[in-house]
Amino acid sequence: MDKSFEPASCEARLYAGWEASGAFAAQPGCDAEPYTIMIPPPNVTGSLHVGHALTMTLQDILVRYRRMQGRDVLWQPGTDHAGIATQMVVERLLDKEGVSRKELGRETFLSRVWQWKAESGGTITRQLRRLGASPDWARERFTMDEGLSVAVREVFVRLFEEGLIYQDKRLVNWDTALQTAISDLEVESRDVKGHMWYIRYPVEGGEEIIVATTRPETMLADTAVAVHPENEKYQHLIGKIVTLPLTGRKIPVVADEYADPEKGTGAVKITPAHDFNDFEVGKRHGLEMPSMLDKQGRITLAELGEMPDFVRSLEGLDRFAARKLIVAELEAQELLVEVKPHPHMVPYGDRSGTVIEPFLTTQWYCNAHVLAQPAIKAVEEGRINFVPKQWENTFFAWMRDIQPWCISRQLWWGHRIPAWYDEAGKVYVARTAEEAQAKAGDGVTLTQDEDVLDTWFSSALWPFSTLGWPKKTDEIDKYYPTDTLVTGFDIIFFWVARMMMMGLHFMEDVPFRTIYIHGLVRDEKGQKMSKSKGNVLDPLTLIDEYGADALRYSVAAAAGQGRDVKLGAKIVETNRGFITKIWNAARFLEMNGVKPNPDFKPESAKLPLCRWILECAASACNAATAGLENFRPDDYAKVCYHFVWDEFCDWFVELAKPSFSTGDAEEVRNTAAYVLGVMLRLLHPLMPFVTEELWDHFGYGSSGALITARWPQEESVLHSGYRPVGPREIDWLKAIISEIRSVRSEINVPPSVKSEVLLQDASPKSLEWAETYFEAISRLARVSKIGPLNGPVPKNAAQAVLGEATIILPLEGLIDLEAEKKRLAAALAKAEGELKKVQAKLGNVDFTSRAPEAILEEHREREQSFGNEVTRLSAALSRLA
Repeated sequence: MDKSFEPASCEARLYAGWEASGAFAAQPGCDAEPYTIMIPPPNVTGSLHVGHALTMTLQDILVRYRRMQGRDVLWQPGTDHAGIATQMVVERLLDKEGVSRKELGRETFLSRVWQWKAESGGTITRQLRRLGASPDWARERFTMDEGLSVAVREVFVRLFEEGLIYQDKRLVNWDTALQTAISDLEVESRDVKGHMWYIRYPVEGGEEIIVATTRPETMLADTAVAVHPENEKYQHLIGKIVTLPLTGRKIPVVADEYADPEKGTGAVKITPAHDFNDFEVGKRHGLEMPSMLDKQGRITLAELGEMPDFVRSLEGLDRFAARKLIVAELEAQELLVEVKPHPHMVPYGDRSGTVIEPFLTTQWYCNAHVLAQPAIKAVEEGRINFVPKQWENTFFAWMRDIQPWCISRQLWWGHRIPAWYDEAGKVYVARTAEEAQAKAGDGVTLTQDEDVLDTWFSSALWPFSTLGWPKKTDEIDKYYPTDTLVTGFDIIFFWVARMMMMGLHFMEDVPFRTIYIHGLVRDEKGQKMSKSKGNVLDPLTLIDEYGADALRYSVAAAAGQGRDVKLGAKIVETNRGFITKIWNAARFLEMNGVKPNPDFKPESAKLPLCRWILECAASACNAATAGLENFRPDDYAKVCYHFVWDEFCDWFVELAKPSFSTGDAEEVRNTAAYVLGVMLRLLHPLMPFVTEELWDHFGYGSSGALITARWPQEESVLHSGYRPVGPREIDWLKAIISEIRSVRSEINVPPSVKSEVLLQDASPKSLEWAETYFEAISRLARVSKIGPLNGPVPKNAAQAVLGEATIILPLEGLIDLEAEKKRLAAALAKAEGELKKVQAKLGNVDFTSRAPEAILEEHREREQSFGNEVTRLSAALSRLA
């Protein structure tokens, strides 16, 4: 074996071998029980980021585990066409050529997008291979493959015919730069240091009402002023008429609970065409809904009627330029009462970076309320389970208050809406142009709808469209419903819920049985990663530096249910040490002649050390299996770490060293090889590369075969129902060595100095074990002599309790006791002081209410650390007292 494990030298080779062997491939024709995971299709424009590294690692752990159980695994890969993102990428390329999308025309532009997709659209799937992801690449799908496009058209037509897809005029999130409606997921709310403008609205009869607004420019399209019906201050004004400043238009004062008496002045301007809340107020009161902005975010007066000269002068101005002029005019007319600084949230397009406008426009909608009911029922009845379970509450809250789903987008790249219009504007929804023409009749000129469907519409069909629906296929029969969906909480509504709605409606069954929700990846301090903070991690850089296994272990070990994942380069570097430990242990075993013996039977082991490590292996199998079955990757990773590092490397290998040159060598070698094989199988889903490399090197099976080796279970490790009584002497040996090490460390005995150990009140069995294992105790605990205490306890001795016995370390001549007591006392005082400071901060309500969660978490960790230090130092002092 090489002196060290070099991931770069083997990862590509091992991966290519797995892929070429067909190890990733599903087998629809086989009798094995299926296990299916649908990959959340990343955007075709994307590249691997830490969020992908987390979710793909968790999925890969599950599918590798199920393969090793003998399941027929389908991990369905693919990418999403990502309408806006992809169109923007290609438009930027055209900008460099000095050509616009509209100059090219729709067909030529789309051919350029397909060309880009063919040349550059596979970046992320190539990068997933670097991570070790093992989906069935031969089945890779794209949301605009012809087969998936057929499914999209079929779903649209059926839902339209059922009255569940329709056209309506409603408010949408409008991106003025991209000139399209966008989903809530594509809106980024930012904290902005804005202003609140207080404006006088004259009321009939000589009174006035003051409204507060953060958007004075939209007053041009106000159609009411709202006050709370129980607000005594304004009750006498309800039903009266207000003159809208600058325009002269007459609008009513309406009573509506939306107006918060505690907010602003308690009176709010209502602009139904430019605010989502105002839109609902407008519907409740039957208000007009004129728009005063066009698709570019410029002032338009087309729907406002006759306007005074000042307002007419604003025509065509950008909304923010108009705001300045409107505020200035209000001030000039003495209608502006005051302006106050007012930090508030403003919606921005996450791709365009422009302020998003609520915009009243005719779009295609899907009746999500009707489709949501079966999905809600499926979760209520336990046919779909959320892990962790508390995410059900979020799901129910969204689904029970679901709004119509705007499914049309004003783009060219995407699934074009299968609707055609005749010259009179009548719509014909059909699967093909020929079918639409047949519906319209010969000689009728038809024009297809210019819009495309929301990307989430096609991805909502992913669990069955990728399996060949609407055709009846073997894949649908075997792999639908799928078993597990692994995803982040941020797309529960946008993707997860919509897959549930579509799956239940068209397949009459749930699309998956378990939804495993993981957290976000944050930096080491728990802060959200962002370019502005400079704390974004590139997983490919981490793989280059430390290897894919180290990254995979790091994210899995930190992925506890219900919490975010803390990740940093230092964490990955530290965890690379675990892989180094595995490699070094395997190298040591090879140097001592350890190799697999297929004839070895674990039940034949006689040595306590061998029986002990076999029991440890069996216990680790149980615990690792439980971790994976319960979607606790952190527990699984910790079990592996404890078994491999603590039990196998630190204890078994260390205690076995002398045996390689004695008559016990054969049993120790056979046991070591057997347990190493178990260890590699247990670790494989977590660390596929280093385990496969060692599996191949030691010859446990044919090259590249670990991926399909059988998952180890307690029964298979111990065989034939073998259940030895735990070798107590090994547990005793570990305990006495650990206690002696701990005492020596606490009181600062130099590692180079060996110490005598006396055992007070020890049983004959303990004394026998002390004699039997003296070599190991001497070597691992730096002990010169061990035996029973005869006479009184020596002065200046440290003590520790082990079972019935007291361990005594005479310290005379080993250390300067007085100096050590002073050192420990000083260290204890310092630790206690630091602990009090942290506890005082955490007890300060003003601090805990204001500090970000990441800072609070850091202080809690410091409190625990200082608390542990105080406990340790106190124990050390008490030993010397």
